[in-house]
Amino acid sequence: MTKLSSSSTIELPQSFHYSTTIYDYDIRWTCLGNAASPPLIFVHGTPWSSHVWHTYALSLSQYFRVYLFDNPGFGDSPLGKPLSGKADTITKAVALDADLAQQSQVFAALYKFWAREWQDFGAHVVAHDHGGLMTLRAHLLHGCDYRSLCLIDVVALGPFGQPLFKLVAENEEVFNALTGPVFEGVVESYIRDAAHKDLDRESMAALKRPWIASEDGRKAFVRQMVQANSRSTEEVEGRYHEVGEKMPVRIIWGKEDGWIPVETAKRLREKLNAKDVVVIEEAGHLIMYDQESRLGVELGWWLSNVNQKS
Repeated sequence: MTKLSSSSTIELPQSFHYSTTIYDYDIRWTCLGNAASPPLIFVHGTPWSSHVWHTYALSLSQYFRVYLFDNPGFGDSPLGKPLSGKADTITKAVALDADLAQQSQVFAALYKFWAREWQDFGAHVVAHDHGGLMTLRAHLLHGCDYRSLCLIDVVALGPFGQPLFKLVAENEEVFNALTGPVFEGVVESYIRDAAHKDLDRESMAALKRPWIASEDGRKAFVRQMVQANSRSTEEVEGRYHEVGEKMPVRIIWGKEDGWIPVETAKRLREKLNAKDVVVIEEAGHLIMYDQESRLGVELGWWLSNVNQKS
């Protein structure tokens, strides 16, 4: 079990190495709680990291074996590195990974690596933002079976894109050239737009730190914006109906989500055959910061209910 610091920051000391046909990945992860407890996985989106789940991971680790990880190119996990001799064969489209095919494949491999300890039981999965599309792809295309799936303000249905995504995609070189306070201002403005309420200084610092601390971080942030502008769900959206037939699904949405309108939640429920939709008022896309306690109650109720029935 991970030892927590006085500030309740959860470190990711474990590494999972995985190679596809073109990339080599090093994913940082950790787990909390009793190994005999039901497994629970939190999946973050962009441009966040596992940090957004720390409060919930700490609380729920009293009842579940909680797994946290950073996606490739986020938080403590570096981007995948091209295998020897493969760099010249990687197209721009493959490198962009707009449909999250590579991230989903890596998550599926990590899930199956963890599953060796679960005695044929699937994990409860909670996903936010593009973590939703990742978990759906991992289930539909890579055979990851979950005990339950809770999707929070997720990227799963088009149309996609925000004005900033398009602006960055059309001016990638310009944004890559930004440095210092100017670039930090862009990142901070973007993060602030995701929340309905004002973020405190500590939270803002933690969310923006990975993107402004180094040149690699700055380039990675720009890359995420370009990727988000080209998002695609075409390969899996037609199979969404299969998900609710195989597992209980809950959808939670912030009523004031300015990135992905709350109307999307109802459309997604129909597509997935989800059990229900919970709309949380006074919450934007960063619902875990806007309404931390309310989201905690909804997650606790859902996980307790589905765990008893599984």
